[in-house]
Amino acid sequence: MKTSKLYYVLLSFMIFAINDVKAQNQIGIFDNNSDIGDCRLKGFSEYSAENQTYKIGGSGTNMWFGKDDFQYLWTTVQGDFILRAEVKFLGKGVDPHRKVGWIVKNNLDANSKHVNATTHGDGLTTLQYREEVGGETREEISTDTFPDVIQLERIGNNYIMSTARFGEEFTSVELKDMELDNSVYIGIYSCSHNPEVMETAEYRNVRIIRPVDPDYTPYRDYLGSNLEIMDVSSGHREIIYRSAHSIQAPNWTPDGTKLIYNSKGHLYNYEISFNTISPLNTGFAVNNNNDHVLTFDGTLLGISNHNPDDGRTSALYYLPAKGDSLPKMVTKTGVGASYLHGWSPDNKKMVFTGNRNGAYDIYAVDIDSGKEHQLTNQTTLDDGPEYSPDGEFIFFNSTRTGKMKLWRMKADGEDQKQLTFDEYNDWFPHISPDKKWIAFISFPKDIDPADHPFYKHCLLRIMPYEGGTPKVVAYIYGGQGSINVPSWSPDSKKIAFVTNTKL
Repeated sequence: MKTSKLYYVLLSFMIFAINDVKAQNQIGIFDNNSDIGDCRLKGFSEYSAENQTYKIGGSGTNMWFGKDDFQYLWTTVQGDFILRAEVKFLGKGVDPHRKVGWIVKNNLDANSKHVNATTHGDGLTTLQYREEVGGETREEISTDTFPDVIQLERIGNNYIMSTARFGEEFTSVELKDMELDNSVYIGIYSCSHNPEVMETAEYRNVRIIRPVDPDYTPYRDYLGSNLEIMDVSSGHREIIYRSAHSIQAPNWTPDGTKLIYNSKGHLYNYEISFNTISPLNTGFAVNNNNDHVLTFDGTLLGISNHNPDDGRTSALYYLPAKGDSLPKMVTKTGVGASYLHGWSPDNKKMVFTGNRNGAYDIYAVDIDSGKEHQLTNQTTLDDGPEYSPDGEFIFFNSTRTGKMKLWRMKADGEDQKQLTFDEYNDWFPHISPDKKWIAFISFPKDIDPADHPFYKHCLLRIMPYEGGTPKVVAYIYGGQGSINVPSWSPDSKKIAFVTNTKL
């Protein structure tokens, strides 16, 4: 039977129409919005693609007892997840019990079983839940008040609400053995707690994260990646690129036009203004790890490539940043693994973590002669060295006092001084070009201090260049590869980094 040309034309039109409807209904990363229950005033949900923020207006009598009324911006998901957003009420409000947050529901009925991570207009913060259809709502009350960061995580039948005022650590409340469907609705909302009033809230840095499977194998099983740029002063973040591959360690070029990142052993240029991606030619070096660093003037690119002639041991090389000639080897074959982290401001030396004589210490190496100079000598791990922009100091991280903490020493290795002291494990200090801030990643308190694994709840923090109390600038799901290399914008206002999720 011969199919007519008209059939294909009609089929194409139907597919286009279906996709067009889906595109019209989708609001940012969410599928649709709905008024749940008997909302007297019709709610709304809006998305600003320019700054990746959401505005939600909702009325409704309450979200309590056996039924709920609210405006819901939702999508659907299966299995475990991490939901995170920063939220603020717009306007003074009418009722102190107005609510915003994340809610997980079996369906869109007003009396559905649910778990609700919420904060109220009066600051009350609770993890609410309905165990049976139409049943009474119950709650676990947090000690936190007036948070603007709300995170809700599902691990099987357990739910963890973590909240914070932006810049501070999380306070968590856990609900165990709460059975919802594997396939659920998830989303953000607004409820006025007054049927005659519309209350509006703004959500930013909204993330729906699909975490790694518990039995994954590191360095074999990878999640997808978000390449993000953050304004440091406000904490506002923008996802500029999503990849199903593992991409890692973005460098910001000194001219501000590009990010350089690695994926599957290769390096790539991301043109920020045009959102275009192109390979960076590193010649034979196609087994690069995420330790690649530009010189301060941006003319040279140092890389750590696994040398096939030395049992795939990581060695240091450099080449023009444009990638138009073959890399030159710096560290010698047979001396042990070397992982690059910094250049001296005069482009004459690299500073790196080297496995020499059974220990990982920090070394400087002359790029012309290959002569190495040992700067630290510890039985514990020293890592992540980076020169200050004036070349006076080298900043690094070390486990010598128990936890992985930030340290500073003079460029010749003298006067080694600890900079951070709390219970987190701090890695990869990066100095802002204006020499005002140190940015770094903090891994959870309960991991092996000598490990910097993938796929953990981490914090990006900054502290003054001269030392002081760190403050949180981003709550992320990531870790290894998120911010291993210098990633400040040249004006010291932004940082580039990678977060992870199943895509």
